[in-house]
Amino acid sequence: MNFQRGKNHEELEINFIPLIDVLLVIIIFLIVNATFSRTSELQINLPTAEASAPEDKPLIITVDIDATGRYMIESKEAGTSVQDIASELQTAVGDGKDPTIVINADAKSTHQSVVNVMEAARVANYTHITFATQSGPSN
Repeated sequence: MNFQRGKNHEELEINFIPLIDVLLVIIIFLIVNATFSRTSELQINLPTAEASAPEDKPLIITVDIDATGRYMIESKEAGTSVQDIASELQTAVGDGKDPTIVINADAKSTHQSVVNVMEAARVANYTHITFATQSGPSN
């Protein structure tokens, strides 16, 4: 029911001109503040040198730890205490200098067994320790 007879209603309309003005200002702001990376290329000819390969290879000692906590140093079974592991490491290194200790720990071995090997390497004054891993299945 139309109770207001005789009054003409203005038809509503949306004015897009202010919206376009605001969008243009935003676009100009983005263009002015955008950083464009310029990469330049240099032609570099690196010098060559004749050098012989180093004769002494780094000394690598592998320590295997199975899931039950048994230690194998260079395929020889070692004791379970830190002192036993340290003495076995020193025996395996012999007269070598600055060995790299590679820890091959089973995924189900305890954290403590890995820490024992690291502590034994510290006791024996060996500072280069690394861990062997294998790549898992890609998802």
